[in-house]
Amino acid sequence: MLPEAVRCAHCSDKRAILAELARGFASAYGLDEGMVLDALREREALGSTGFGRAVAIPHARLETIESPLAMLIHLDRDVDFDAADGIPVRLVVGLLSPSDAGAQHLHALAAISRVTRDERVLHQLFEARSEEELFAIIANSGLRDAA
Repeated sequence: MLPEAVRCAHCSDKRAILAELARGFASAYGLDEGMVLDALREREALGSTGFGRAVAIPHARLETIESPLAMLIHLDRDVDFDAADGIPVRLVVGLLSPSDAGAQHLHALAAISRVTRDERVLHQLFEARSEEELFAIIANSGLRDAA
């Protein structure tokens, strides 16, 4: 994950979160914002990617990339994301993978899941107040290399 792919943001709902992810992926990785947004919305229509414990992991596959790419958004307030546990999200980890990256995509999702299940790291991420602080936590947690 690049430092440019870490953001603090204000989003009012799930649609705004997906739009912010698409803008972030476009800005950090030079991707087409509309294509990313369409892919994220299409995946989300299949079922919520609200992971639980105030974390969402929206993910999608794109033909135009060669390796998994990740992005982190720290929201300034809790936002409903239709998570299975009913808890609004505060932390969003977006993942884009190549269309043909079956195992690689699953490994990246598993790595993100492991990091966000670590109580210490999750607490640090929730408490972070800047993009620089978030990136430092990510770099020390192994999440930076998940995608």
